[in-house]
Amino acid sequence: MAAGAAGGARANAKDGRGRDSELFDDAFMARLEYLDIVAKKRFAGQTRGERRAKKLGAGLEFADHRSYSPGDDFKNIDWNVYQRLGRLLIRLYEEEEDLYVYLLVDASASMAVGDRLKLDYARRLAAALAYITLSSMDRVSVLPFSTSLGNRLVPARGKAQIFRVLDFLSAVQPGGQTSMTDAFKSFVHQTKRRGLAVVISDFYAQDGFEEGLNYLRYNRFEPFVIQLTDERELNPDLRGDILLVDCETGAQKEMTLTPRMLAKYREAHAAWCDELEAFCKKRQLSYFRTPVQVPFDELMLRIFRAGGFLA
Repeated sequence: MAAGAAGGARANAKDGRGRDSELFDDAFMARLEYLDIVAKKRFAGQTRGERRAKKLGAGLEFADHRSYSPGDDFKNIDWNVYQRLGRLLIRLYEEEEDLYVYLLVDASASMAVGDRLKLDYARRLAAALAYITLSSMDRVSVLPFSTSLGNRLVPARGKAQIFRVLDFLSAVQPGGQTSMTDAFKSFVHQTKRRGLAVVISDFYAQDGFEEGLNYLRYNRFEPFVIQLTDERELNPDLRGDILLVDCETGAQKEMTLTPRMLAKYREAHAAWCDELEAFCKKRQLSYFRTPVQVPFDELMLRIFRAGGFLA
């Protein structure tokens, strides 16, 4: 499959569809195949589909009884119950539905700080998660957001759909402020099928993160939180008199930056990250934090080891 995937990547690169050749080149496709193999080995023998939606249908797992109605198929009558109680009852079974995985990718202006490193990392990570999802024959959708929810990639199913995902991610451009509350409310209102909502972001949201994540939870989505940081933001190489400009709001502030002030900044940033982590843990949400300097496949292996994502 790696060779086939690489060949498809080369073909699409030649036909002018605009895929980012550096982000999603042949080497990247080979890494996706490697991660897929690792995921299958990691989850081998475990019961899959724990998050799959259940509905009453013609599946294999018994769910309940209901009274017989004229026209019901006789083969669904529970004759054992009839022998004991003299009542005609129909056996109902649970039927599995595909798991829907929604990749909510932060495309706000803050993700472009530092040569777009956070946005590129987020796009690669989203591609890897999409590939694992598609390999498991589940459905995946990609939704960029900033001030509001952007255009979405409609749910796709099947491994060959990864090229649609890569083309879509290649076209994602950064801009605007981060408003998780507005974006996630729009997502919930536009999305009928519940499922796993993977939020990939630096979480520099003007309106905070609590209300947006809670809105997903209260509407029966399962948030899966991945926070991206950048070591260059945590340890800026700045000293003296500077003018700070908020990349999303344009707000400006003149200040004199000293080692003591930088230490306080790092302390405040660490406390804020801990607050997000504590929020997720208290509500039993999967949470991962990583600097973008860490290769994305190392983060994927951490996710696999933690039994997060699809297992």
